[in-house]
Amino acid sequence: MKVDWLIVGAGFTGATLAERIANELDQKVLVVEGRNHIGGNAYDCYDEQGVLIHKYGSHTFHTNSKLVWDYLSRFTQWRPYFHEVRAYVDGIKIPLPFNLNALSALFSPQYAQKLESLLIRQYGYGAKIPILKLRESAHEELGFLAEFIYQKVFHRYTIKQWDLKPEELDPSVSARVPVYVSRDNRFFQDAYQGIPLHGFTAMFHRMLDHSNIKVLLNTDYQEIADEFRYKRMIYTGPIDSFFGYKHGRLPYRSLRFHFETHQKAWYQEVGTVNYPNEYDFTRILEQKHLTGQVVPHTTISFVYPQPYSPGENEPYYPIPRKENSQRYSLYKQEAEQIRDQVLFAGRLADYQYYNMDQAVARALTLFKQIVSE
Repeated sequence: MKVDWLIVGAGFTGATLAERIANELDQKVLVVEGRNHIGGNAYDCYDEQGVLIHKYGSHTFHTNSKLVWDYLSRFTQWRPYFHEVRAYVDGIKIPLPFNLNALSALFSPQYAQKLESLLIRQYGYGAKIPILKLRESAHEELGFLAEFIYQKVFHRYTIKQWDLKPEELDPSVSARVPVYVSRDNRFFQDAYQGIPLHGFTAMFHRMLDHSNIKVLLNTDYQEIADEFRYKRMIYTGPIDSFFGYKHGRLPYRSLRFHFETHQKAWYQEVGTVNYPNEYDFTRILEQKHLTGQVVPHTTISFVYPQPYSPGENEPYYPIPRKENSQRYSLYKQEAEQIRDQVLFAGRLADYQYYNMDQAVARALTLFKQIVSE
């Protein structure tokens, strides 16, 4: 079989590039996926009880990019949805990111008002403050608040999630969940937010539904490379694996999910409840909140972070640390040398902690580069 492109991976990056190349360039694409499904970590399916679940953790789409939103809107209608997260702190469920409503829940009315006034005076209403920055405050009571939030919300949770303390990671990690000087309980404030009306997997099927696109599942691309002739490859898997770990392994974190079905309409009040300090799991997810599905029972999942072991589990998160970036740069140099044959893109190939919209944007940008070559 002869194709123009071999694309390794059927997640957001691979599917977007496959669709663009097939539709816009009218070229033939073979998508090879090691798992038994398309959609990468955004894959959703119905469990044995008929509940639509996200197999690899809740995925809530959000973006400020109209370009990305409009692109995906070609393949799905959207269910408007604003994600809310709670964190279990001192026996109370508070909004996450930590905001002014969390202050009111945890402290006396008088003290909460005092801290609120200090935050607004220091940073301004609507400010989003990374916890590591807030800890630098010279103000005594803001310093107390910063240390309280750090210990109750970030410290233990980060150790469970990453096996590292917050300050041992790139500051961008803890900055993803800033202290929010607001009473807005939404986890995201992006202009466009929603869930694909019929699910992520249905959206991916529409993206890949083209006569120029063939998809092989349960397939290691290395095993079929000799069976297909192609002009160029796009690789979205772990870049260190592609190069045979010649510069050493890049570390990733993985996850394990434990699913339970409960014979009641709802298990918890929002889609995600974090447990920063108690238990070995980091959160409990209930995707019915996201999907809007109406059934008399519900399925939840407990999320347990764990080390990544090739061949045993999936690499979910690149670990953003200086030494890891330095090692990745060695692989990036290798990639540049074979750019005319292989292009690398995606969370694992770029060793970047991309959100879903960022993965799509990365793919659309790469496609522009392909067209301009």
